[in-house]
Amino acid sequence: MNKINPRPVILAAFILAAGIFRLATASTHSSLSSFTPLGAMALFGGFYYSDKWKAYLLPLLTLWLTDIILNRFLFFGYWVLFYQGAAWVYGSFAFMVFIGQQMKTVSVRNIAIACVAAAVSHWLITDFSVWLSGCTGTSEDIPYTKDFSGLIDCYTMALPSMRNLLIGNIVFSTIFFGSFELMQRRFPALSVQ
Repeated sequence: MNKINPRPVILAAFILAAGIFRLATASTHSSLSSFTPLGAMALFGGFYYSDKWKAYLLPLLTLWLTDIILNRFLFFGYWVLFYQGAAWVYGSFAFMVFIGQQMKTVSVRNIAIACVAAAVSHWLITDFSVWLSGCTGTSEDIPYTKDFSGLIDCYTMALPSMRNLLIGNIVFSTIFFGSFELMQRRFPALSVQ
C-alpha cells in the first residue's frame, strides 16, 4: 500500500496561511501596508518544493487569488482579475521564487541574503513599472517625469514600501523556514525522500 507523502500538504498549508494572513491584515491606509508574508512565501516555495512547477504555481496562485479578493473588497469595489502593472508584480514574485531555488541550505546567512535580494528585486522591478506607466508620486497627482530624475523620485517614494517588504520577508521567513525545519526534525516523513 502506498503511503501518502505529507510534505506537499504541509508546504501548501504554509502558503495558504500566508494568503490568509495577507487577507486578514490588508488595509488601504496602513504604514505597514507592504508588511506581508508574500515575499517569504515565494522564497519558501522556491526552496522547499522539489517540483519546479509547484514552486511557482502555488505562491503565484495564492498571490493572484488574494489580489482578486482585495481588489473587489478593498481597492476597486468590483472584480478585477488583473490590474495595471500586474505582470511586473507577478514577474517580481516569480523572481523571488527563483531566488529561493538558488539557496542550497537553510542558514541565517542564506535566508538573510535571500530576503534582501527578494525585497530589492521587487522594489526595482515593480517601481520601474510604476514610473514607466506614468503614475503619480505626489499628493498633487503630478506624474513622475520621464527621465532619470523621475525614476529616482519614484524609487525614493517607494523606499518605505520596500523597507516593509524586507521586514516582512525577514520576520515571516524566520517563522516559515524555522518552523518547517523544526517540523522536519520532529517528523522525518516531511523530509525529502
